[in-house]
Amino acid sequence: MTERLYTVTDPATGQVVATYPTAADADVQAALTAAAKAATWGRTSTVTDRTALLRRVADLHRERRAELAATIVREMGKPADEADAEIDFCVDIYTYYADNAERFLADEPIDIGIGQGSALLRRTPVGVLLGIMPWNFPAYQVARFAAPNLAVGNTIVLKHAPQCPASAAALEQIFLDAGFPAGAYVNVYATNDQVADMIADPRVQGVSLTGSERAGSAVAEIAGRHLKKVVLELGGSDPFIVLSTHDLDDTVDKAVAARLDNTGQACNAAKRFIITEPLYDEFVTRFTHRLLSRSPGSPLSSQTAADTLARQIDTAVSQGAVYRSAGQRNGAYFPAGVLTGITTDHDIAHRELFGPVAMVFAATDEDHAVQIANDTPYGLGSYVFTTDPAQAQRVADRIDAGMVFINGVLAESAELPFGGVKRSGFGRELGRPGIEEFVNKKLIRTITPAPSGPDR
Repeated sequence: MTERLYTVTDPATGQVVATYPTAADADVQAALTAAAKAATWGRTSTVTDRTALLRRVADLHRERRAELAATIVREMGKPADEADAEIDFCVDIYTYYADNAERFLADEPIDIGIGQGSALLRRTPVGVLLGIMPWNFPAYQVARFAAPNLAVGNTIVLKHAPQCPASAAALEQIFLDAGFPAGAYVNVYATNDQVADMIADPRVQGVSLTGSERAGSAVAEIAGRHLKKVVLELGGSDPFIVLSTHDLDDTVDKAVAARLDNTGQACNAAKRFIITEPLYDEFVTRFTHRLLSRSPGSPLSSQTAADTLARQIDTAVSQGAVYRSAGQRNGAYFPAGVLTGITTDHDIAHRELFGPVAMVFAATDEDHAVQIANDTPYGLGSYVFTTDPAQAQRVADRIDAGMVFINGVLAESAELPFGGVKRSGFGRELGRPGIEEFVNKKLIRTITPAPSGPDR
């Protein structure tokens, strides 16, 4: 009997809604063969051909918005309005690359200086890519990987999270219905062992993973052994630094929004709130009140996720942290909470909290705030609030992160590159950098022959 690892479990009830058969080895081979065959289409089609298909993918996301969003809610418990917004963001991403890919992929002349002839850089597809996607943004994560790479002409084998099989199937159907040839985008319900074999397969030219540090390390190790390029978007414990503000209530509202995005289950959500001492007491009072009053009505993605968060909080409290929450946990439902009395000596200060719980640190001044912000193994995003524009730019330069948002939150968009440093991974998605990761930047140098002399 085929093992069933891919299961839709409603996190609100804990009930299994549906199961999907895990791929047999023959299924995995068929997916790779189809993707490799479609790579011929990727090399011979035009950018105009491919972007027309991406535009149709955007249209189908718009047309099937309600169905796709409902599936996301059922699989991982995302609030319904946020699931709708996730599909809208996907539409933006597919449209962005449909609008801009031709410009991004145009031949780039190179000034060769002294010498005859010409030179140019031509961006061409590398072939089959393996995408390994997480559960917290089942459609958006796929969009930011698939859109630029299909625009380039690469083909995709997509391994989704085991708790998102229905989203995986619905997205594959969209690419087929949009008119992409068979094999251009193939979904496969693979096991971890099968993923390792796929990475090693010579038909696969690169791997993109969004997920945990442990998964990223495992994938990078296998890819390195087989000389495959990887893009990794891993965890984060983003600092939210408040140095000064003209409107503390507005800053607090933004802090709450930044912590509760996706019920706190976003790698680039603000998680560590670093407040300078003149503002600390009043910020904590207002922030705690508003965060607890907006405690999520949606569950975490699973009972396991809630168990992990509870253990992390218990450890912090045992080490002297003070914890205030909006109520009692009930299964996968986890109330909002605030941890204070924390320093960088606490274990939890160096962990990622995936849920609606915030850590608040007191900083004596700008230097101390930056020190706390950088005292983490992660380096994904960050937030800086200050009324001093020069200070904002100075602090942005000093933060060890891939992204810095000044005086704003939830400001991601299709044209802005997304990615981190340190243990948050490497490589970029979205924007122009997102289409540059898996391309052959081929040099074509043409030397003009010298005029020949008269025949002798």
